[in-house]
Amino acid sequence: MGWLAALCLVLLQTGAHGFGIDGSSMNHQEITESAILQTTLGICQEAAGQQFTPPIPPYTAESVARACDASKSSKSFSQTIAYIQDQNVFIDKRYISSGRHHFHNEEFTRGKRIITSSISAVKACINKQSFQGARKTLGRLLHTLQDFYSHSNWVEMGEQAPNTQLIKPGSIGNTASKSQATCRSCNGNDCTNNILANILQDKILTSGYFGIRSRSSKPDGKCSHGGQLDRTSSIDPTGGINKDTKDSQHGHLHDIAAKMAIAATLQVLEDIRLAVGDPAFLQTMAIKKGKALCFVIDTTGSMGDDIKAVTKVTNSIINKRVGTDDEPSAYILVPFNDPGFGPLMRTQDPEAFKRAIASLTASGGGDLPELSLSGLQLALTGAPPGSDIFVFTDATAKDDHLLGTVISLIEQTKSVVNFMITGSLGFRRRRESNNTNDQQQQQQPRAMLNTSAEVYADLSQTSGGLAIQTTKSQLLAATTIVTESSSSAQVLLLQAARSPGKSANFTFTVDGTVKNLTIFITGRSVAFTLISPSGVSQSSTDLTGPLISSSQSVGNFQTLELTTQVGLWEIRLMSTNPYTLKVKGESSIDFLSDFLEVSEGPLGGFEVLENRPRAGANASLRVTVIGGGSAIVTEVFLVVSLTSERVNGSVEALGKGKFLARFDSIPSVEFVVLVKGQSNESSTRSSRAATPFQRQSSNSIRASAVTVSANDLDGVLEPGVPLSVPFSVFNNGSGGNLTIQATNDQGFALSFPSSLPLTNGSMANGMVNITAPAGTASGTDFGLTIVVNAPGGTDANYLVLRLGVLVPVTDFTEPGCQLLSLQSDCSADCSASMWELSVEVTDGVNGTGIDTIRFRGGNGTSNTSLLAGNATLVSYNASCCSPDVEIVVVDQVGNVGSCSYTARTTTPTVNPTTTTAQPTTAASAQAVQSLLLCLSITILGLSLTI
Repeated sequence: MGWLAALCLVLLQTGAHGFGIDGSSMNHQEITESAILQTTLGICQEAAGQQFTPPIPPYTAESVARACDASKSSKSFSQTIAYIQDQNVFIDKRYISSGRHHFHNEEFTRGKRIITSSISAVKACINKQSFQGARKTLGRLLHTLQDFYSHSNWVEMGEQAPNTQLIKPGSIGNTASKSQATCRSCNGNDCTNNILANILQDKILTSGYFGIRSRSSKPDGKCSHGGQLDRTSSIDPTGGINKDTKDSQHGHLHDIAAKMAIAATLQVLEDIRLAVGDPAFLQTMAIKKGKALCFVIDTTGSMGDDIKAVTKVTNSIINKRVGTDDEPSAYILVPFNDPGFGPLMRTQDPEAFKRAIASLTASGGGDLPELSLSGLQLALTGAPPGSDIFVFTDATAKDDHLLGTVISLIEQTKSVVNFMITGSLGFRRRRESNNTNDQQQQQQPRAMLNTSAEVYADLSQTSGGLAIQTTKSQLLAATTIVTESSSSAQVLLLQAARSPGKSANFTFTVDGTVKNLTIFITGRSVAFTLISPSGVSQSSTDLTGPLISSSQSVGNFQTLELTTQVGLWEIRLMSTNPYTLKVKGESSIDFLSDFLEVSEGPLGGFEVLENRPRAGANASLRVTVIGGGSAIVTEVFLVVSLTSERVNGSVEALGKGKFLARFDSIPSVEFVVLVKGQSNESSTRSSRAATPFQRQSSNSIRASAVTVSANDLDGVLEPGVPLSVPFSVFNNGSGGNLTIQATNDQGFALSFPSSLPLTNGSMANGMVNITAPAGTASGTDFGLTIVVNAPGGTDANYLVLRLGVLVPVTDFTEPGCQLLSLQSDCSADCSASMWELSVEVTDGVNGTGIDTIRFRGGNGTSNTSLLAGNATLVSYNASCCSPDVEIVVVDQVGNVGSCSYTARTTTPTVNPTTTTAQPTTAASAQAVQSLLLCLSITILGLSLTI
């Protein structure tokens, strides 16, 4: 097939090695998305009760976020689902030959160990609020879990529910011995009966053997996986048993296997939800009302007035936003001075955040420069991706050796960094020019280019933020303007910069969904003329005209709130000083974009690129429209930041809101992504006529002739035990010594090569060794950043790895409940009677101990107290109008026990030896999943029923 057709297919499937797609088959992405949407929707429905309004199927991230009363989370929710899906696909791309990752070669014990240990890691990460680490691990474990149903004979044995033992303690089941024959050769192309009858009758688990390079890996008599890549399928017994697609050898069972995989994924998500609680689970999925509020504050002696201003603005923001759709999802504070920085403080309690800000004191700081980049690095790794981060300082950066690391983290997290600067640091922005020397200068690491506040100006431009210079007396006003204009629903229509300043004309299209249209200008003595779609003009000499509803000016910063008009606007800027321009509004329509790279694995295809795209090569960009309904993308441009020159891409629709833009070449200097299209959406819903829209990415992007990749990104760090992280560097630029810099945000001990000698077209391998101190808490998430600089500092690329610390888990036994008494005196008038129960909860003799006890489905009151032997007594009483309750018990490592009780009986006292209320066991959980499978499951528009 052609290049574009092949790429379109790859974007819709995981490859030929797991659940794939042949036009009517389901794949790993759809299975994962369906389960996430159903689980999230269930949580929101349970919380809202009768007030809940369910969305109309097929469910989407946008409709579920809206139903959860968090419509402004649509983009972050969509981005989270996509990230989990990409991590799922990662297993096929990087671990194709690993039997344990796919349940090949009857590797049931090792495959189960991946699942159980990864579930423990996800729970530990969430409990430490390391949400991105939890998402990465979750996506990868779900691939292995889902493959069990496609690659084993679980479905062929007639099982009607997922194998609960995959995520619970104990044996996975009755597995075939290594010498036991399991298959016969297929009858030509008919493989429907190739599994031996006794294997199925005796419920003996087996899975196909897979060999991409060798046929000799399969023992005599064993089943093969099958398919074109599997060389073992051509030797006796021939054929295969996989159910990856409907065209597979056991494709007649594909639908059942896929639905079983959905139910199993729901089972895992429910287990994680019960362990961490609903609020933490929703945070993991980025379902939240507003953006995180993240402040990085200089606490040296000269910052006393600044801290007072930040305290006032913090109180104002919190008081205005609590209880609204823009209430911050988290509050993050990172102090810095010299010689220290941190620790990072994260809370969901607004009052605790107020107190933390108010408790900051300004002291010390002999010389002017401070550790601002160290503080910013900690914030970038600790805040959610896509956060708005505010840095308050009156001094330059003392730790500019971290500049490459900070830029890498900004590009990787796509967070926006705003600098609120009260010192006279003297901006001196880099020049723009078309000559070769100046283009090379723009490619240099900023540590070589910048002096004074240029570091902050360039970092803000790279991130899509603002660098505002103001006096200490004006800081409160400036901060209030910027923070109050920050919203989860805010979208960027246009941004540009000119340095040195020059006259320039800019246009932007406003569609019917845009509200609160605002222009932001930074720079000294910048004049403008604004022209509306109707041809009306207004200049900076008259701010009371018809186009500007209000304006504010503080320091080098000016905002213009416009009267929103649909159509093409123009703004003409005139200044000889450097300036930046941003046009923002609030809208439900936005987009996500990711560059793709050719996969080096045997499956071929493409995978998402997590660092800079390769310079001098063609490039492919995946664009996903968020909240646009039937919106279509018609044009995608790469726009040079300092000149507005455009590189146009060819656009192809892939379906389900996804588009592919292909570029023959990409700019060699900083650029942003500009998307244009047509939408039928409107803020008033009164008009459904198609109108043009445009959106732009906030973060700048660079291409690089240096490629950095990690050979194995699946490592976890055990406290006190060194972890080796191998990486590779390919140089497509000038030869010489490429310098290496590795950092991490937790201060863990590191060793790495300082340089690697590389000629043009050559590759070299390196190793970073990292050790977490003994006693580091399990679930601690950290970012390991590897920056590679080309000779002379003319080029750079990076690798940002999200790794986690995990103390080995030996306790996989869930806590249990023993009913001591259940008393009820329920009458016809339920409001006049009560019921109560007493339950003893324990984690067993060798357990790690009870961590949390939660109640679901009841609105009574409870009390807990410790008993002898590390047991806990739970007392509960409620009105007979609330006759049911579920007690969820979580131990210290995240194992979950669930016990359900009811007062729906006329017997006043229930003897604990005869009660029917029991903890949720594997059998009962399996029965629940069996019932789930019998229900209609809506998956991305397909109603599928067994």
